[in-house]
Amino acid sequence: MIQRILPRQAGRPRARRASRILLAVTAMAALLSVDMPNAEAVPPLGVTATALPDATVARVGALFAGGLDGGHFCTASVVRSADRDVIATAAHCLDHPDTTVFAPGYRDGEAPYGVWRLTGVNVAPDWTDAKDPDDDIAFATVAPVDGVRIEDVVGGFPVATEQPDDVTVTILGYPSSQDAPLRCSNSTSLFSGTQRRIGCPDLSGGTSGSPWLADGALAGVLGGYEGGGSVPEVSYSAVMGDQALELYREAAVPAG
Repeated sequence: MIQRILPRQAGRPRARRASRILLAVTAMAALLSVDMPNAEAVPPLGVTATALPDATVARVGALFAGGLDGGHFCTASVVRSADRDVIATAAHCLDHPDTTVFAPGYRDGEAPYGVWRLTGVNVAPDWTDAKDPDDDIAFATVAPVDGVRIEDVVGGFPVATEQPDDVTVTILGYPSSQDAPLRCSNSTSLFSGTQRRIGCPDLSGGTSGSPWLADGALAGVLGGYEGGGSVPEVSYSAVMGDQALELYREAAVPAG
């Protein structure tokens, strides 16, 4: 069963003005509902195919070094947040945030929803200190483009936790060798208490950070064990645990 995670503010006094409470409730309520993926022309379970453009695919994009001519090396997706500016990816995809940009819906050399510059990164201390594969989940913020926030353009996925061991997820990701996203759905299994595994062919380099969507909500990202896997037929995600959820809350509901 999906638990929808609502960002909460940490370290704030309990006494708040009524107007501030109303703003917080309004922002969090926007994160509750789940947009179901478009069921049109999806491949059978365990089969990887090119993802056709739709509203779900538009929220997923490629990470580039500097710009569209810099080559894409990872995948990210837009998640719901109070300031409508947060993306999720693998922590190992954010080694150079100052030069990384995000192109949602990227296809055939075009960025139909713009190119978005990263402004901040939320990664776990254990990732920063030791590259712990159990903390290979990260969230980043992106700057507005012409005053418009990214979530207002493509929408965003809610974040989910407490998934069953065999939950079925859909992965959307960009291999570095292709200029269109791939889609694969399959049931998962626990590789360990902290890592989830899925069988999907052709998810090669560049698909790190791809969202694992359970009923339309983000339940993980491709990464973790062996950087997401040593062969393209089997991929991994760190289990969405308390640390990842805290990172999400920090990114999704800023303290200011």
